Amino acid sequence: MDIAHQVRGSGPALVLLAGQSNSHLWWEGVREDFETRHTTVTLDWPGTGESAKPDVPYSTRGFAADVVGVLDTLGIERAAVYGTSMGGRVAQWVAADYPGRVSALVLGCTSPGGEHAVERSSEVRRALAGPGSGRFLLELMYTPEWLAAHAGPYHTTGDPAMPAYARRRHLSASAEHDAWDALPGITAPTLVVHGADDLFNPAANAPLLTERIPGAVMHLIRGARHAYFEEFRQEASPLVLDFLDDRS
Repeated sequence: MDIAHQVRGSGPALVLLAGQSNSHLWWEGVREDFETRHTTVTLDWPGTGESAKPDVPYSTRGFAADVVGVLDTLGIERAAVYGTSMGGRVAQWVAADYPGRVSALVLGCTSPGGEHAVERSSEVRRALAGPGSGRFLLELMYTPEWLAAHAGPYHTTGDPAMPAYARRRHLSASAEHDAWDALPGITAPTLVVHGADDLFNPAANAPLLTERIPGAVMHLIRGARHAYFEEFRQEASPLVLDFLDDRS
């Protein structure tokens, strides 16, 4: 499959994985935090951006194979992997299925999936399916104070050019994710990060991942919602960089 990818910066390789139904633009405005110390690699998920958009079933495990395919294309044998939201689900499979390729793992605002995961509440699900869902999604991503000070554009609410069928395929891929049985086999040093006020992907998933992955450590960002890495970048980016520096 034709997977568009982007490379910027210099230093040890760091793969940045975006959320569901989003292209590499998810990382705009944050990526520069990592570029002076890492060669950053992003990609457009199948169905988004400049990547191929086949109308076929997608899966987080299949997306992990796409990530490794990009690394192969670039001649990168080993990289740190930082995945957020659905990208964190994909990152779990990259680390579990290709342990020799991952030097360190950061899982942000994500979930193990399956019956062990903590799902968003029925109230949140209803609001996302109802009128005004676009504004409600923004409020799940960011605090009212941040939204009042930032008029957009917002890069975390989905690729607007994405075909409707691909959006449905992404939703299924994320919903069907279940890496619970694979998590204890992850050998990469792992940091779990989550916004403490995240209702979109409840923060209760963070300790589940931390306890399930051997040696993992956890950091909750107070006051942060789902897009903690953008709104709270002054805390989140140094946290991740320090973790990676200690393991490079």
